[in-house]
Amino acid sequence: MVIPSWNSLELLPRCLASLADQGVEVELMVVDNGSTDGSVEWLEREGVPHLSLPRNVGFAAAVNLGAARVGAEAILALNADTVLEPGGIGRLLDELEADPALGGVQPRILQLEAGGTALPDPATARLYSAGQALTADGRAIELGAGQEQPPRLPGTHEVFGVCGAACLLRRQLFAELGGYDESYFAFYEDVDLNVRARIAGWRFAYVPEAVVWHLGNASWQAGFERPGAENARLVARNRLATQVKFMPARSLPRIAAVELGALARAAAQRRFLATAGGKVAALRWLPALLRERRRLRREGDPGRARRWLGAR
Repeated sequence: MVIPSWNSLELLPRCLASLADQGVEVELMVVDNGSTDGSVEWLEREGVPHLSLPRNVGFAAAVNLGAARVGAEAILALNADTVLEPGGIGRLLDELEADPALGGVQPRILQLEAGGTALPDPATARLYSAGQALTADGRAIELGAGQEQPPRLPGTHEVFGVCGAACLLRRQLFAELGGYDESYFAFYEDVDLNVRARIAGWRFAYVPEAVVWHLGNASWQAGFERPGAENARLVARNRLATQVKFMPARSLPRIAAVELGALARAAAQRRFLATAGGKVAALRWLPALLRERRRLRREGDPGRARRWLGAR
């Protein structure tokens, strides 16, 4: 298990306490991204296995570094602002081991509201993610985000991809793909990994019987003066980068229309410069992205990812 942490001292104790009673032995590694809030000192006092970095290298690089320091055959990537219900990791591992073609699985991720000490009833909470899906123009969405849960839970089933906030990934997949793309820093690195894994022939599944609560962007809010603007910049850059890697050329008009709409919304939200800056940064990556696009086409089948465009 790898937990990237950045100024998450108020969140880590609850997250780590929830690792008990998971039905399996957990090999833990917390990767601290240059925190200044006393997180490292707390980890040292509590004897929690950790890697302390001198600066924030981003979510993607932190998970990669942590994965290289644990020996388990499955890597649970988990945000510091999560809390696990008992038995969840065991359920995820059972599903992963039952199907060798699965590259990863994710739990039912529920929205955790700030402030409360006791966890709500999982049956009445709103969803944060029931797996990832792709829109017709190649943007990623979290299935069910913000919605009430259905009265009857579905069984385990295939989804396009898994949410990086809480997902169990097969080490073989992680090794073959080189982990998360560290140039992304944060945001869309999970989408990019899902796309590359699909192209390589891997599949993913949603396991609703396993439950994880997620606060969402808690460390991010604590680490930047303008977290909303930084979020907008990284999402704009990384989304476009991922689209360049795998979307068919015929989708260019649709993508251009959507991106123009995103710029208009950013202007209304006073984030135009951040969003535009992200898109310009992706264009600067274009030669490298086109090389990666050609490599993915040589070594796999982009159609395996494209088949999920617009599917729910």
